[in-house]
Amino acid sequence: MNYKKGILGIWIVALLVMLAGPLKAQTEGNTDTTLSPYFFVKSDDPEVDQLPLKSTRADVSISGVIADVRVTQVYKNEGKRPLEAIYIFPASTRAAVYGMRMTIGERIITAKICEREKARKEYNQAKKAGKSASLLEQQRPNVFQMNVANIMPGDLIEVELKYTELLVPTDAVYGFVYPTVVGPRYVDQPANESGFSEHWTGNPYLHEGKLPTYTFNISVDISAGLPIKEVTCTSHNIHVDYQGPDLASIKLDPSEKQGGNRDFILKYRLAGKRIETGLLLFKGDEENFFLLMLQPPKRVVENQIPPREYIFIVDVSGSMHGFPLNISKKLLKDLISKLSPRDRFNVLLFAGGSHLLSAHSLPATPSNIQLAADTIDRQRGGGGTRLLPALRRALDLPKTEGYSRTVVIATDGYVAVEEETFDLIRKNLGRANIFAFGIGSSVNRHLIEGMARVGMGEPYVITKPEEAPQQAEKFRRLIASPVLTGIKVDFGKFHVYDVEPLSIPDVMADRPILVFGKWKSKPRGKITLRGFSGNHPFVTRLDISKTKPLETNAPLRYLWARHRIALLSDYNRLKFDDERVKEVTSLGLTYNLLTAYTSFIAVDNRVRQKNGEMVTIKQPLPLPQGVSDYAVGGRSFSKTALDRFSRTPMMALQKQGVREGEYPASAAPSESKGGIGIQLGDMIIKGELSEHEVRRILNRHLRSIEACFNNVQGRHQSITKKLVISMLIDVQGKVINVKLNKGGKRKGSMEKCMTEKLKRLRFPKLKSGENAVVTVTLILN
Repeated sequence: MNYKKGILGIWIVALLVMLAGPLKAQTEGNTDTTLSPYFFVKSDDPEVDQLPLKSTRADVSISGVIADVRVTQVYKNEGKRPLEAIYIFPASTRAAVYGMRMTIGERIITAKICEREKARKEYNQAKKAGKSASLLEQQRPNVFQMNVANIMPGDLIEVELKYTELLVPTDAVYGFVYPTVVGPRYVDQPANESGFSEHWTGNPYLHEGKLPTYTFNISVDISAGLPIKEVTCTSHNIHVDYQGPDLASIKLDPSEKQGGNRDFILKYRLAGKRIETGLLLFKGDEENFFLLMLQPPKRVVENQIPPREYIFIVDVSGSMHGFPLNISKKLLKDLISKLSPRDRFNVLLFAGGSHLLSAHSLPATPSNIQLAADTIDRQRGGGGTRLLPALRRALDLPKTEGYSRTVVIATDGYVAVEEETFDLIRKNLGRANIFAFGIGSSVNRHLIEGMARVGMGEPYVITKPEEAPQQAEKFRRLIASPVLTGIKVDFGKFHVYDVEPLSIPDVMADRPILVFGKWKSKPRGKITLRGFSGNHPFVTRLDISKTKPLETNAPLRYLWARHRIALLSDYNRLKFDDERVKEVTSLGLTYNLLTAYTSFIAVDNRVRQKNGEMVTIKQPLPLPQGVSDYAVGGRSFSKTALDRFSRTPMMALQKQGVREGEYPASAAPSESKGGIGIQLGDMIIKGELSEHEVRRILNRHLRSIEACFNNVQGRHQSITKKLVISMLIDVQGKVINVKLNKGGKRKGSMEKCMTEKLKRLRFPKLKSGENAVVTVTLILN
């Protein structure tokens, strides 16, 4: 009887979802039980504009090594009801956001920097009072959230934000990257177990291949100070206009107006492959700032390098399905196939779980290399992205005596555990060098660059398949031998303080050494850099008296503060400290910078509507180019999403006009082309296992279970609508017995396959010391 009631309830809710569709015009009071991303389904309600963001534009000015960026977002309400728009967008990992303003018609409101909680409180008060307001918050160092309240019907509101960043060349190539879209993040916990800072991950996405609903444009002006050559853009079609030897203007081709689904990547060299070096000074009213850039020696010949051990960690989760995973396969096969015979290696594949090629690292013999290539080739991509357990497992592998270990990670970085990952790497610095490859058109650069930074390695980003061999070769050259080690900087008579970084790690590539800081008194004397290049000492000196403070170097105050904030935040992830939080907050307020604890708030004091009622819209984001629906979960069923709609008021559901068959990703049935899909139905558990944990484990393996049906599909004319299975689970979490009901005609090989698959599942250990029984209904589609 309980089965019938449970199944009936689930189908009633599913029917409501199909008839009414999910609520995309959500009020702030509605809460989801999951933080997972979901697919956008447009309502047919003509009174609500579901796509308020109309355009985003970036105007970039590069002077020497400093880029100043102005981003303009245009919101318009083409519906008949007041709106609040919420938009999640990325920025550079090095961005120092220092200003914002809001324009409504001819009214311009300059934003102020406030403590985060105070800013949000002021925003909510303005929203409730019927005033137009905008709020800019940092969710990650490279992920921001814009809220714009009380966009009245017919309103056109522009929100402009400004940031600056430092351009650091690698191998004499300067690169400017403008990230365009935040990829979907996998969150392995329900909303009620997560902090408010994680709630941005529950965002709507368009289906794969769908272009952005807003237009995109970018222009870049370069004043390099030295002759420019080889300006290229690997991501978009551009037009380059050289206005002088050291001046270039870059415009986006009109055909790219919907190119906001992939990062804009601009690269250029200076004549003679030179790198801008020297000293930049800024003299302020209260503080003076400097930036030291010193060119290291050229790469030395490999000499007495110890044998290497490589652990390759490969992301095979749902977001890597298709294009990103194909690039990863190409990259890994290229790296592994060219290992030295004296090298050793291992491969760890991860999604929701992980699979290790071998318990111990293998010699790089032809047969072992072929084994690794075959293992990687079989991957298709599916499931969640659980990076932390995979990284822990790799670092815990037995180390080969006498070998230098290097860990190479290939992922798109679509996870929400950046801080925990950085912590783990920091705590294991002595166990391995860590290099990260970001795979895809819009990777999580905060994670990729952060892993490399804390691991004393280098980040790599591959956006196209043809880039894989080039990046693999670049990686091999990089690790052949470090450029400079044992680095020390002596400032002599130049009085400096608050210098960052305190120590300089080994330089692994042809890139300048950067030192930030403040100075006082008159700049004089010489700065000396010492280190070792191969087995030889290296010394270079810079005469300070030849450098004059310039007003154009004013961004140095923001760059120094941003660097200091990043350092404090990194330490705070290791061990939370209220004093460091206060210091980060103080730096944000003092230098007018967006941080984790400070936000920008702009409020128009005019009351534009009296009742304060409006519809809140989460602006849907395009999936990054080349990323499939698997990244959002469009091939799996989640009960939490169905639960969300079962609690939605009936009248609210009936107001939606979604066409039948359009599901949110997290509530959609699992798909198998030409075959059977499975949903998890009613469940009864006897024992201490939680239903949430059981459903999570089963959902991760639904595609594997589906295969048991689809492999024998053609042999039967009759298909059962549902199947009830019972599993006996011992105290170690192992499935020791499986029973299937005999409903329908699928028997024999299907039953055997199901039993084998289910017996491979592993559940949490039972502390009670008693076995558990899980009975679950599978609904077949």
